[in-house]
Amino acid sequence: MDGVKLIECPRDGWQGLPQVIPTELKAQYHLKLVEAGFRHIDAVSFVSPKHVKQMADSEEVMKRLLASLPAPSQPPEVIGIVVNEKGLERALATQGVTTIGYPYSISAYFRRANANMSRAESRALVEKLQRETQTAGRGLVVYISMAFGNPYEEPWGPEIVEETIEWLREVGVKTVSLADTVGTAKPEGVGALYRAVRDTARGMDLGVHLHSRPESAAEKVLAAYEAGCKRFDSALTGLGGCPFAGDDLVGNIATETVVATLEKKGVSTGLDGQALGAAILMTNHIRETYGRAEAGPVPTVH
Repeated sequence: MDGVKLIECPRDGWQGLPQVIPTELKAQYHLKLVEAGFRHIDAVSFVSPKHVKQMADSEEVMKRLLASLPAPSQPPEVIGIVVNEKGLERALATQGVTTIGYPYSISAYFRRANANMSRAESRALVEKLQRETQTAGRGLVVYISMAFGNPYEEPWGPEIVEETIEWLREVGVKTVSLADTVGTAKPEGVGALYRAVRDTARGMDLGVHLHSRPESAAEKVLAAYEAGCKRFDSALTGLGGCPFAGDDLVGNIATETVVATLEKKGVSTGLDGQALGAAILMTNHIRETYGRAEAGPVPTVH
């Protein structure tokens, strides 16, 4: 992929849908992504089913996905999100989850609302995640939530993000994603922050997980790329996003937008166009069927 890494994020796209997607359909969808050429998938999370019903079947989804992968193909990197030690235990016990993902918030308000943790508790958890994933031979990606600012009138600035990256480097974390959690960043702000912290993150895999209204998504992708970013999180059709954004049009940046923007810069993503089209059709089926208050008939998957 010319040094550019695309992380497809169905987990982020699905978790807010009102109707639970059948387990087999989730596994088939992940297989479609692999067939399209995606090598990095934010596929599952290990959180309380009481809070995120959509992800209650993550272990079974992974079991079915692994059973459906054609041999002897190289399995994709699969990211499983955790927010506490119980989630870590589940993720490490699940075959096929190669990387643990953890959202570390630099906003005290969001951290407390999202995970009910203090700064010290969250940092202690990151250190535990680093130790245990290293011991287990798994990867770890830490998402810096609210990296581009927040609406809560709290202290924020590039220096806070930079300090966080310095601390993550000290504890051994090698992969970090800057998250525009509520989609408020402007394109110029995306580029400016990435430039401000990229030297601090030298030697680390530093990416962006951007949320956006559709009309400004391409500009944000371009701003990050021109600032040196080579790692992009996105979701087909722009499904999902943060429920705290307060704007129904703010979702994940659409993977189609990322691909088109990079291709205009001469960057080949290595995706199979026909298989990608099939995955987009399947995404729309899921959005239309399980995004309604009452689910319709289960779509036929080919």
